[in-house]
Amino acid sequence: MDFDYHAMRAFADSWGLLAMALFFLGVVGFVLRPGARQAADDAAAIPLKED
Repeated sequence: MDFDYHAMRAFADSWGLLAMALFFLGVVGFVLRPGARQAADDAAAIPLKED
């Protein structure tokens, strides 16, 4: 069991951190892409629109 913990810890320290960093950069890039403001404004106005 001791080996499993160390193997998982090594994986999380290296590849897990890289995966989380790439996911974070992808989310930031998605939010800051051109045209995102208009899409966010349209989505925010949906509850205020009358049927």
